[in-house]
Amino acid sequence: MCTAATYKTKDFYFGRTLDYEFSYGDQIVITPRNYAFNFRHVGDMKNHYAIIGMAHVAEDYPLYYDAMNEKGVAMAGLNFVGNAVYAAIKPDVENIAQFEFIPWILSQCSSLVEVRELLERINIVNTPFSEQFPLAQLHWIISDENESITVESMSDGLHIYDNPVGVLTNNPPFPQQMFQLNNYMYLSPKQPRNTFCENLALDAYSRGMGGLGLPGDLSSSSRFVRVAFTKVNAISGESEEESVSQFFHILGSVDQQRGCCEVADGKYEITLYTSCCNVTKGIYYYNTYENHQISAVDMYVENLDSDKMICYPVIQGERINYQNK
Repeated sequence: MCTAATYKTKDFYFGRTLDYEFSYGDQIVITPRNYAFNFRHVGDMKNHYAIIGMAHVAEDYPLYYDAMNEKGVAMAGLNFVGNAVYAAIKPDVENIAQFEFIPWILSQCSSLVEVRELLERINIVNTPFSEQFPLAQLHWIISDENESITVESMSDGLHIYDNPVGVLTNNPPFPQQMFQLNNYMYLSPKQPRNTFCENLALDAYSRGMGGLGLPGDLSSSSRFVRVAFTKVNAISGESEEESVSQFFHILGSVDQQRGCCEVADGKYEITLYTSCCNVTKGIYYYNTYENHQISAVDMYVENLDSDKMICYPVIQGERINYQNK
């Protein structure tokens, strides 16, 4: 289970939580402009936009979970189990395997306008990366500073939806997630007033009662509502520190703690990492379940004209600042 969101202050921010019971061994991976992507059905791409994101590297290939490119487009894949269906190879289209979708988009699109054009020619196919890495059942959020879309490949074809809230979780399909927001149109960050009965002396007895009824469980539907409400009401200063801090607080509203979501006997889903991309500046921020300190990798510090992947291990282990030692 996962949650993704966008946020805009002076710069544009994009990120996600990755919630699972174990890690595959993730790294922050930069694929420079001359790293050769070998796409299974459309051939090699030797020159492209530089990309940075979180990925598992297998056979010298970055299996990206979320990433952004140097032109200001960001993208994340989230679990969509039971609904994701990928197609067979078709003629006269660009057949892109599910695991190639993020690099295919980010390697050549500088805006959502270009993303939409590319999606008109694409067929997301059911080619697995390998026997060790079968098809992941995903849907995707793709964003630039102006708009977001959700892409879902299902049994009845490829669906592309405008995403006006800039939020995505998991099931059900995106139109149903958006529809459920109708059930919470009464929520407000302001204190409520008595509309129950004017003849009853009803008072708000606690701060925060305008949000009474905001779902607090860990289901994907509830996380969608909670992050949407938090994001659209979040207020931040314009500085990088204020913006990044606020973004981590937004996604912190759906943080999963070990023990609260049991997926098997003795196994629990947790928020393995939370990311925050400054898409404007090309900086990838993250923290992990075991390390709440925010770490960062700036893609522009690296040689983006290289042909070799640049990888940074995820920093683990809680770091506590003792003020009196």
